[in-house]
Amino acid sequence: MSENRRNFIKKASVGAAGIAFGGSLNAMSLSSYRRVWGANDQINCAVIGVRSRAKAHFEAIKQDPNAKVLYSCDVDDTIIEEHNAWCKKNIGYIPKVEKDFRKILEDKDVDAIFIATPEHWHAPMAIAGLKAGKHVYVEKPCSHNPHENQLLVDAQKKYGKKVQMGNQQRSANTSIMAVKEINEGIIGDVYKGEAYYSNNRGSIGTGKKIEVPPTLDWEMWQGPAPREDYRDNIHPYNWHWFRNWGTGEVHNNGTHEIDICRWALGVGLPDSVTSFGGKYTYDDDWEFVDNQQLTFKYPDDKFITWTGHSRGVIMPDQPGRGSTIYGSEGIITLARDGYRLYDLGGKLIKEEKESGSQSAGTNTRGGGGLDANHIGNFFAAIREDKSLHSDIHDASVSTMLCHLGNMAQDAGETLQVDAATGKVTNNDKVMQDWWKREYADGWEPSV
Repeated sequence: MSENRRNFIKKASVGAAGIAFGGSLNAMSLSSYRRVWGANDQINCAVIGVRSRAKAHFEAIKQDPNAKVLYSCDVDDTIIEEHNAWCKKNIGYIPKVEKDFRKILEDKDVDAIFIATPEHWHAPMAIAGLKAGKHVYVEKPCSHNPHENQLLVDAQKKYGKKVQMGNQQRSANTSIMAVKEINEGIIGDVYKGEAYYSNNRGSIGTGKKIEVPPTLDWEMWQGPAPREDYRDNIHPYNWHWFRNWGTGEVHNNGTHEIDICRWALGVGLPDSVTSFGGKYTYDDDWEFVDNQQLTFKYPDDKFITWTGHSRGVIMPDQPGRGSTIYGSEGIITLARDGYRLYDLGGKLIKEEKESGSQSAGTNTRGGGGLDANHIGNFFAAIREDKSLHSDIHDASVSTMLCHLGNMAQDAGETLQVDAATGKVTNNDKVMQDWWKREYADGWEPSV
């Protein structure tokens, strides 16, 4: 190939810079070009949303000698100031700062974006990144609603870049080992996956309308969400418990263990979903249930349960989180740091420990060795076209289960599900209320 031809392809691959949610890029689409990566090629990254969870991203990216963060992006100057000091101390350099992620997408030197924003931003930002020719690592859940779930899958198909969801236990060597052994029949015929999460969160109070802090770009923070007044109990964390921006505990933490159960049982979307639960503890602004029991039913008498305990004293002292897989000949318990195999009598047969640093269970940052594994897998997929451990096509299925859990709770009845599409077939109202959200003018994502 001539040097002129090489230059032409390079220019064509990065020439389109305009990012719009309702439109597409230049006709010379970035997706038409595939960079030929070598194992040692540097991957330039941007991390968007840098308060808490992103710290684990930075630490994991640092483990790769040929990866670097070019940009830190956040809409809060106070968070950026703290983060820059943290970067200098912990990764040895301070990336460039940008408050508007769209400007980052215009930078041809950025290969991959990491999204650790509030959940209402996950899918719209990921889709915009794909349109701009970037690979995407998006924290769970990958979508705020089922409509976005499908849009993101469609966008990955169209633009062809790698998209990994941040359910990092998929990259735990012991979990990979356990699922392989389950598939080989080590506990016989599997029939039940039991997922659980326990915490003791406090009240978020009743928010008071106050002036937006001068350090916060509240307009950009809201982005695709319908506009609301700023209140003193939303930012930086409690947005999780408001429907306009968050998706509740089943997505915030249940996604992880429900995903492990689905993986171990080898199932996809369920035939039906039932939810019991409520808000039992504090009289505050929390808009989701704070204790919940979900059951997902599958063919061949398989089922998955999720027990979510967000608030209230946990008695007796229970493990924070985990999954248990039941088979006709034994049981396997899986956690982020290892797994245990038991016979039907409860005797411990084998225990495997995850090597490397322990992964946090119930704190808001959730860092640890699995992040390095998971992001390492993401980089290997970019450089060498290795298989992703949590490709968005599969990860979106686990996210959809959690959407169905919220829908079943609101419906107050068992929902029948079309296992091919995830759509509810016996309750039109819950489909109208949950399938797609309203978007702020100019912000609705499209492929």
